[in-house]
Amino acid sequence: MLDAGGRLKYLFTSTKGLILMAVALIGIVTAIWGTLSGPLAEIGVKEISVKLLGMDLMEGEREGRLIMLYHSIAMAVIAILVYMITANLPMKKVYGAFINATVTAGYLISLPSGLGFAYFGHNWTLHGLFIFGLSLIFFAGVMLAVAIWPWNKEYYLKKDSPYAHTASGFDLERLAFWTMTMATLGSAMIGAWSGSHFGKGFQVFLSEDTIRLPIKSAFNLAIIGHLHIMLALMGIAITLVLGRWYDFKGFWHKLAMPTMTFGTIVLTLGAWSVIYTDTAHSIIYVGSFFAMLAGLFLVIDSMPKIMRERLQSQGIEKATFGQKLMALLHDPLKFGVLWQMIYMNFTVSGVGIFMAIRLDEIFRIWPHREERIELAGHWHILSAIIATLILFYFADRMGLKGKIRQWFGWIIIIGSDLAFAAITIFEMKRLFASGYMQQPIVNTTMLLADIGLGAVIVLLAAFLTWRLIDLFKSRGLWKREVAEEGFPVTTFLCSRDSTVAVESSPNEGVSQ
Repeated sequence: MLDAGGRLKYLFTSTKGLILMAVALIGIVTAIWGTLSGPLAEIGVKEISVKLLGMDLMEGEREGRLIMLYHSIAMAVIAILVYMITANLPMKKVYGAFINATVTAGYLISLPSGLGFAYFGHNWTLHGLFIFGLSLIFFAGVMLAVAIWPWNKEYYLKKDSPYAHTASGFDLERLAFWTMTMATLGSAMIGAWSGSHFGKGFQVFLSEDTIRLPIKSAFNLAIIGHLHIMLALMGIAITLVLGRWYDFKGFWHKLAMPTMTFGTIVLTLGAWSVIYTDTAHSIIYVGSFFAMLAGLFLVIDSMPKIMRERLQSQGIEKATFGQKLMALLHDPLKFGVLWQMIYMNFTVSGVGIFMAIRLDEIFRIWPHREERIELAGHWHILSAIIATLILFYFADRMGLKGKIRQWFGWIIIIGSDLAFAAITIFEMKRLFASGYMQQPIVNTTMLLADIGLGAVIVLLAAFLTWRLIDLFKSRGLWKREVAEEGFPVTTFLCSRDSTVAVESSPNEGVSQ
């Protein structure tokens, strides 16, 4: 007899099960809605999907549909980040359970309701449920801010702790998490404020369509600031979580945490100030610099660390350059995260800075469509990089080992980076090709992007299929994982007087 209760407990109470379910739902939505655009739409798959599912696609409502789609997926991503935070940060057990349950209910309501309203006829009850789901997620965020309140002396660190703290033991990493949480709540309120005025001076729009409008309303500017800061805060959140994964500590950690906190505050205030001042972008640049600098500190500390750990496990004391390089590349999941943080400077950050510096001299001379392509590609690459970081971390915590781990990691690295490079060239093609000579570049870059992203999607589908099959096994991995509380890590709860080590069950992964 199937243990239905045990499986439901795994999916709805364990950190691994919760993230697995959210990743699976995002994968399903991506697979289905991905047929509505790009090469699949061009070969006629779109018409099949629309007729088979009974979608109602009016061209004049395209912007509204896309916004609902983005928000529906984003809520699941927010839930994943919340699960990771509650699993990694010390907090009262009742808080963690309540937060996870609330954010799960929120995204499970908002995701189908939002898509149902946008693509299957405008049933306003579904729209109300969508808003209700968003409200639950916001409330979960409020509870998270309460749970990780950094001034709670129960979570102060010892004075000799290697982690960033003040002389009194105040945990600066916890402060960075809390600052990010509060910034996210405030930024969500900015978007909600604009959305609440639908029909009263505010109409749906895509921000890339407004880039050359000389005058924008406060609502338009608020949405532009909202979408920029929310994606940036997701990047900050996963960076902080990854720092816990690498056991980031010592000198660089003590520099990174106050730097990240300061960068988060300035970046957030800059995005909010878009509504009021033309100097907002200058403020955003300052905040972005400090937030990215904190990420750089993580890379500087962690790359030598993973190399040393591998060499020590091999018993090599005086390694050659080749041995050091192989040690660095040995684990594609841990290397992949750090590499993606470096690689994004060539496909996202560097491109964005160059565009900002030469905006009037180059990009505003281009046809509007070309500038729009650059902006859309820029943010899609950043969101996809964040997705790969989440996948690297999650795959490790799900216990991938051996050849499976190698194949999974390197396919994501090579496939995603191939796609990101191709899209970057596609975005910037008018720098080195005229409108009459660009078609070969378009054809080649689109093909490479499809190959790279296709490889990642197929890999993710295989991973999810494996876990689905495992879920129906009476003695599958889920049986062991359901007993685990959070991820298999050792968390030290340090107060002024004592240090208590709380260990979860060991990570029993899959090897080959």
